[in-house]
Amino acid sequence: MLGLLAVSCSTTRALQDGTYRLAGNKIKVEGGKVASSELSSYVSQKPNTSIFGYSPGLAIYNWADTADTWLNNFFRKVGSAPVIFDPTQVGTSEENMVNHLQYIGFYGSTVRSEVEYKGKKAYVTYYVTPGKQYKIGSIRYELPESKEFVEDFDADRRRSTIKVGQYLSESALEDETVRSAQYFRNRGYYGFNKSFYFFEADTLSADGIADLTYSIRTYPRNGTPEQAQPHRKYTIGDVRLSYPADVPIRTSVLENLNNLRPGMPYSERVVNAAYNRLSNLSVFNGVNVTMIPAGEDVVDCDIALTNGGIQGFKTNLEASVNSTGLYGISPQINYFHKNLFHGGELLNLGLKGNFQFKPNDNVRSTEFSISSSIRFPKFIGLPNRYFRGSNLPHTDLNLAFSYQDRPEYKRTMISSSFGYTGNLGRGFFYQFYPFQANIVRLFSISDSFWDRLLTDLFLLNAYSDHFDMGVGGMFYYTTDPATIPKRSYWYGRLSFDLSGNVISLFNNLMPVNEWGQHTIWETPYSQYVRSELQLGQTIRFGNGDNQALAMRFLMGAGHAYGNSTNIPFEKQFYSGGANSMRGWQARALGPGRAEPLTEYFLIPSQTGDFKMEANVEYRFPITWKLEGALFTDVGNIWMLNTADIYEGENFSFDTIAADWGFGLRLNLDFILVRIDTGIKLYEPCRHVGERWIGPADWLRRDNFAIHFGVGYPF
Repeated sequence: MLGLLAVSCSTTRALQDGTYRLAGNKIKVEGGKVASSELSSYVSQKPNTSIFGYSPGLAIYNWADTADTWLNNFFRKVGSAPVIFDPTQVGTSEENMVNHLQYIGFYGSTVRSEVEYKGKKAYVTYYVTPGKQYKIGSIRYELPESKEFVEDFDADRRRSTIKVGQYLSESALEDETVRSAQYFRNRGYYGFNKSFYFFEADTLSADGIADLTYSIRTYPRNGTPEQAQPHRKYTIGDVRLSYPADVPIRTSVLENLNNLRPGMPYSERVVNAAYNRLSNLSVFNGVNVTMIPAGEDVVDCDIALTNGGIQGFKTNLEASVNSTGLYGISPQINYFHKNLFHGGELLNLGLKGNFQFKPNDNVRSTEFSISSSIRFPKFIGLPNRYFRGSNLPHTDLNLAFSYQDRPEYKRTMISSSFGYTGNLGRGFFYQFYPFQANIVRLFSISDSFWDRLLTDLFLLNAYSDHFDMGVGGMFYYTTDPATIPKRSYWYGRLSFDLSGNVISLFNNLMPVNEWGQHTIWETPYSQYVRSELQLGQTIRFGNGDNQALAMRFLMGAGHAYGNSTNIPFEKQFYSGGANSMRGWQARALGPGRAEPLTEYFLIPSQTGDFKMEANVEYRFPITWKLEGALFTDVGNIWMLNTADIYEGENFSFDTIAADWGFGLRLNLDFILVRIDTGIKLYEPCRHVGERWIGPADWLRRDNFAIHFGVGYPF
């Protein structure tokens, strides 16, 4: 691919005589009052997307010649045709920028342009001189004569976004009309909107000062005084709720979710809350809420629910490969039922397999798991009336069984949990599990691995039967909850597990094994605390925000105490994989500078009880739906409080691993599929002097890994 891109060096060979390719736009703003990036989106004609001056999409387009073949047509479709410079678009761009400057409060702005031709390429430079700004000197209000309306306005005046002393701008006035109109709709004024707002500014009384008249009238901007109608408050009239007859759902469930009642004051916030609460029922595909005026101060409500299909199947297949020749295949099938007990309960039954192998080798790892879950659209234990907002919590009940057959051992695990999931307002999500339990049994341990366990107290405790019961939870906040965000955002995620404390109250009733541990059903119970914090930010920039810089910091730690000397293996941290240190396959890095236990773990299984990692990724468009990425990762896992026993497994700066890499992503908006190649830069487990890996060795065996994934890694 890189070779093909290199030979497509001519970006103008497809141009007809007398035409030029738009190669670049530059905006120079005088005075520094406005950022050039704020004006770039108002340039009508933009050049082909490029990376450090190079356009992959244009190069792919130029692979095609003049022949009408399927291959040439494919290159033209996937690639990007050269943007032919249109001089008339320059004037349009100047006008767009002047209008935007006036909208944000720079009056009398000017924009001029220069076009420079170099060969068959055109470069446009826009010189921007922002106009004069005016500060608001005073605000005079003109309101309807209604006493009730004036009282409601006065109650909201302190929240107004228009203040004396701030700069006057149409954008600020527009934001105020949207905010204030929503306030009135929430106070009962059905149909009230921003078209009833009028503003007049006197800029002649003093230099640089504008005296503002803030008016709300009884007729809209496109109307006349003769069309005036008093603003009045509405109440809810009839509430009619309908749903398909073939959906056998209990009527009481819908009535409890719907918080709209006849006779209550109209509020847009309450109407939206009813919409969101009913949308929690996955059995319905859509919720339509229609308000219909039914008199001078009454509005009826029609709620129509549409069927979304009660049951069905979902399938999924994941695959991976790394430089050592280890392949992984994970097929999965799920059955779902969205109305199990006629109350909108969602049942999920899943069967999943995970097969790892090396061709022409007897190395194998096989895992089967069966999972079941029921999600109730309510908070079990509290009625819905205690939750007045738009978002109702769910109650989740989960039960799963898994069987794992590795070269070193075989293992079974039964897990169950009961908890609540929900969100508090836009962007804040939570999970709280007051009960979660695991029972792990190991058997058929190989002789060589057992001998190794007897010489390593940490491994012996990690790979032993145990019973785990406690509480856990997760709190997550993001400024953009979309599946594939298209703007800048940041997020934070905090998770925790606390296990064994309640059980420890009954130690006196339990038998004690030869290791001094209290047991349940001849199995020691685990006692530990574990927490993990992730902080991330993605900054979008470029033309149309089509480029991004994504950053993430992750840190987690676990500590065993009481009845345990180590946290359970399945709760330990690992590094590497499609969403972590991408130069390594999953579980192949650390702890510290410890060498992989390849003698016993033929398939990687490196774990630790402390993890720290930082990631930076530059994302850019290539062509069509194809995106590219350049990334670097630094981090590792470590052991805590084991310095005297396991040298090199504790944290130190020389044990922080590093990699870099590149990736391709197919972004179909509703789903993103990616392939990333991670290349090791610094590997702590090597001998001193060999830890830094140079370019000549980047693509050697064991120095890189290829990962397939769905969605962005962070």
